[in-house]
Amino acid sequence: MHVGDIAMTRNQKSLVRIVALLVAYAVVIALSLALTLHPVLEIALFVAVYVGIGYDIIWKAVRNTIRGNLFDENFLMTIATIGAFAIGEYIEAVAVMMLHQIGELFQRYAVAKGRKNIAELMDIRPETATMLVDGEEVEVHPSEIQLGDILIVKAGDKIPLDGIVVEGCCNVDTRAITGESLPKWVDVGDDVVSGCILLDGSLKVQATCDYDNSTVAKILDLVENATANKAPAEKFITKFSKYYTPIVVILAVLVGVVPPLFDGLWTIWLKRAMMFLFVSCPCALVISVPMGFFGGITASSKMGVLVKGSNYLETLAKANVFAFDKTGTLTKGNFVVTDVFPAENRNEVLELASICEQYSNHPIAVAINNEFPAEKRAVVTEMAGLGIVAEYVGGTILCGNEQLLAKYDVQVPQIEQSSTTVFVAKNGKFVGYITIADQIKEESPVALAELAKNNCTTVMLTGDSEQVAKKVASDLGIENYHAELLPQDKVAVVDQLKQKGVVAFVGDGINDAPVLATADVGIAMGKMGSDVAVESADIVLMNDNPKAIVTAKKIAKKTLAIVKQNIVFSIAVKVAVLVLSAIGLLDKIAFGLIVAILADVGVCVLAILNSLRAMVVKEK
Repeated sequence: MHVGDIAMTRNQKSLVRIVALLVAYAVVIALSLALTLHPVLEIALFVAVYVGIGYDIIWKAVRNTIRGNLFDENFLMTIATIGAFAIGEYIEAVAVMMLHQIGELFQRYAVAKGRKNIAELMDIRPETATMLVDGEEVEVHPSEIQLGDILIVKAGDKIPLDGIVVEGCCNVDTRAITGESLPKWVDVGDDVVSGCILLDGSLKVQATCDYDNSTVAKILDLVENATANKAPAEKFITKFSKYYTPIVVILAVLVGVVPPLFDGLWTIWLKRAMMFLFVSCPCALVISVPMGFFGGITASSKMGVLVKGSNYLETLAKANVFAFDKTGTLTKGNFVVTDVFPAENRNEVLELASICEQYSNHPIAVAINNEFPAEKRAVVTEMAGLGIVAEYVGGTILCGNEQLLAKYDVQVPQIEQSSTTVFVAKNGKFVGYITIADQIKEESPVALAELAKNNCTTVMLTGDSEQVAKKVASDLGIENYHAELLPQDKVAVVDQLKQKGVVAFVGDGINDAPVLATADVGIAMGKMGSDVAVESADIVLMNDNPKAIVTAKKIAKKTLAIVKQNIVFSIAVKVAVLVLSAIGLLDKIAFGLIVAILADVGVCVLAILNSLRAMVVKEK
């Protein structure tokens, strides 16, 4: 069972427990009001419900006290509710503990949708490898391979270790490592990295590292360590209680002990001390703070943004540096024909290219065939690493890179290749060329512009070539970009960006998992993104729309403002009533205890109603 599944099971048990005890609580209240119960029986019934809903809080308070950590929120909750029992407010004592547990459940339930065991999901690690031993192929585990061993990798196999090609040539799918959707052609002498998949042919690869130092092992290590090191932000209540709890307890003791030493009114001052403790219970804080964040999380989900925890929402509100992956994040991840030269011969160039590519499922071929489906048939010959030669009734067509046309002595004009370029020649004469590129999402420029308006720095990180990255960055209006990056390179760049502020990284591929986990807040594309990226991220965009980041940030900032309002309001009212209670002014009020209860439950209700505003979001 995954960690996330276990957490969700625990939350479900907590929910059942709360619902069952809420019913029991209502029954006990009804019996207490409708019947004249014996005082001992009435106390026993309320104590039973109290222990049932708060036994874990009480145990934590006792355990932490034994360990020397006396003043925390568990201690305050326990001592305040016991104080409420001492002055006869059984209903309120149980209500306070019940509300505290509901608030904790809200917090845990959102976080429980978080990470699972990422290592189990990362399918880029090969379980076996084929090694050449004395001329024979032997199947071994990748960890058994040593530096310099020769590996046999066939079509459909994952490259087990980083190495250099010593024999063979083929197309390699590098998407899992670089995020680049266009296959890479490798030949003798080229470096290859573990985790990539051979699309065709076979290779002999000489290992240039052992398994522990391979790219796959480094990715797994980065993800695991980054996840472990990213501690959740310390809850406000915990920080606040370090100061608030000891002060309140000491003041309550002073109120109950010091004045009676002078006037002898022990009963009156003891009641005031218990009222002081009761009023001091931070019910409004413990429920409204997580409730506010829960409202923000709910509002985000309505807009197609899944936030895995309130601490990530808070971090997003503070983020001022946004780093984006390119392929599948800012772009659509599918290739289309962007230009044909010369424009006046557009149809002729596309038709000739389509005749060559009509039988291929290569991404470039698909783009050309979608633009201009071939009607004429031809006998095609694939030239490894160069392109295709087609023979048809009209003659010979060449369709491929510059090297292919040079091989057949066809002159090609010098052009700046900022995207994938396919050259076309017919019967020994250059006809034209086609540029093919990944499509930029229509929402990407808008999202980047909105972030810039909010004084956020935007950076693009990609495994693509410098020329492609420069062109896409220019089209998007991004001044800062980094090209030809491996996963560990992206992690290094994000670490540098952290010096400039709070960094949010947005990505979609398996290769983005380490950097998603390393960033202060990781944002993944949920619709088209890999499972590993989704699990590694703290926030998931379910509709893959970059504009949702802007919406989510606005919701996060609004939520944080509401939470701060609740904190200030709750503390201000508490302090005011605590002072009135301590100096005895509430003794002169006929319903002094009602005022104390309103200071606790009333403030809590108002704070909750204010928190509900976080759930309301208006989209332009």
